[in-house]
Amino acid sequence: MEHYDYIFAGAGLASLMTVHRMAVSGHFSGKQVLLLDADDKKINDRTWCFWEKEHGGWDAIVSKQWEKTLFGGTDYKKSLDFSPYRYKMIRGIDFYNYVFEHLRGYNDIVFKTERITGFQEGGGTVTVTTTEKSYTCNKLLNSLYDPGAAQSNHKYPLLQQHFTGWHIKTDRPAFNDREATFMDFSIAQKGNTRFMYVLPFAPDEALVEYTLFSEHLLPEAAYGEAITAYLSERGIYNFEILHKEKGSIPMTVYPFWEHNTKNIINIGSAGGWTKASTGFTFMNTVKQSARLVQFLREKEDFRMFGKKNRFWYYDLLLLDILYRTNEKGAGIFSAMFRRGNAALILKFLDEETTFAEDIRVILQCPKMLFIKALLKRALGHKPHGR
Repeated sequence: MEHYDYIFAGAGLASLMTVHRMAVSGHFSGKQVLLLDADDKKINDRTWCFWEKEHGGWDAIVSKQWEKTLFGGTDYKKSLDFSPYRYKMIRGIDFYNYVFEHLRGYNDIVFKTERITGFQEGGGTVTVTTTEKSYTCNKLLNSLYDPGAAQSNHKYPLLQQHFTGWHIKTDRPAFNDREATFMDFSIAQKGNTRFMYVLPFAPDEALVEYTLFSEHLLPEAAYGEAITAYLSERGIYNFEILHKEKGSIPMTVYPFWEHNTKNIINIGSAGGWTKASTGFTFMNTVKQSARLVQFLREKEDFRMFGKKNRFWYYDLLLLDILYRTNEKGAGIFSAMFRRGNAALILKFLDEETTFAEDIRVILQCPKMLFIKALLKRALGHKPHGR
């Protein structure tokens, strides 16, 4: 049976970014690393967007960036100038190619296309079973998301950020490619939190995405119907769909790290690395992977990795509100951006603000909603229906 120092279950964003950091650090030279995934990572299956000040570590594969974005509230539109931040986009295939090309220079790091069927810890090692064979390792880093724990718990709400995006090319100029649409809540909410998201690559080309924060998914056709209606309202009737993408990201503060063992750690969405209140993943993974690699250099017991901070509690209150009254989301985000400083809000969402700056952002939100949510939590009320 093949043995490795580290096995990564899944080769998505969290695993690849962590392995890349391990390789670059030079500290893990000579350690045997195995990446296992059922997919060979040869197609563009997703798009990541994030905000960052000026230059960053992944600029080599940033395919487009914007200095301004448009926010559409329930009754207003506002161009957000969030200097010194820039809104950046990375295509999944560019990320995969970049990381795998870099890893080719490390003979101790192996990638195999095999579907994992299970893993078990025992005797100081972990055994990982795939459809092909079994492997053992000292440490397993698991990014395969199992929704069971979050769905069955009665303490923390669980929503989904679910979406469908169309990469389209129009028959005439139809977009301002210097300004992305961050969130447009001007569409019908229908009892949920719904918005459109537009990333223009050229005057005649853009990714148009219909996104919801809600408990349940929609019928497949509903997403495309909403995108078509949104484009029609803007006079866009003739276009070619170049590519489609869809997904569903768990939005929860469930403490996945409590399931870590001494030798098994959950990472990525499986470890709660997704920003619970927004679904943004890329920058959270940048930070968490750096923290994890430093942890691997200093400690051995994965049960010591997880933690809560004050932003975890902020996210909990927002999710409590959206779980009980899902239609309130548009009003909350609209109030936040109407008068708030856009750069400060992004800094807050990146969990980099001081407590005094937190208060400045929080005061822009509907106060009674959050006060009621806080009181319900203090009184031990569980999310409705769980």
